[in-house]
Amino acid sequence: MTNVLVAEFAESRRLVAAAQHALSSHWRVLEAYTPYPVEDIPVLREPQASRIRPAMFVGGVVMAALAYGVEYYSAVVSYPYNSGGRPLDAWPAFMLVPFATGILLAAICGFARFLWEGELPRLSNPLFGVDQFERASQDRFLLAVEAPRAADDRTAACDTLIRLGAISLREIAQ
Repeated sequence: MTNVLVAEFAESRRLVAAAQHALSSHWRVLEAYTPYPVEDIPVLREPQASRIRPAMFVGGVVMAALAYGVEYYSAVVSYPYNSGGRPLDAWPAFMLVPFATGILLAAICGFARFLWEGELPRLSNPLFGVDQFERASQDRFLLAVEAPRAADDRTAACDTLIRLGAISLREIAQ
């Protein structure tokens, strides 16, 4: 469980300055809530590498191999039926089912990983319980930063955010 510092600002320039300072201090900027789009905010968040494609690849390959193995086992080991001298392992005929089921499981794995990375479904966010959070859609600017673990670092972070123009500062468990 991580703690989050939520700083409230009256002006967008103070929010951007605080977010830039947070990044330069190696704090993790979680989110910025503003009543209108602020141009400098999207570049402040660190992009995180998505693991959806590797999950889809692994799921597809595993399912295709499993489907081919089941077809091979049923045609060669469990019920070998020699029809006209043809080989028991007719791999060209066996490719359709592994291909189709591999694509199906790849899509399912990709969707599951998407939900996992997006922390969905999330019906409630602890930030919504913060006093005056609704003002972020009216006239306030909120910056959510992951709180440092050490008490001294957390106190220094709070002092820095207040020095940079935070009107109020709250710490919530998330």
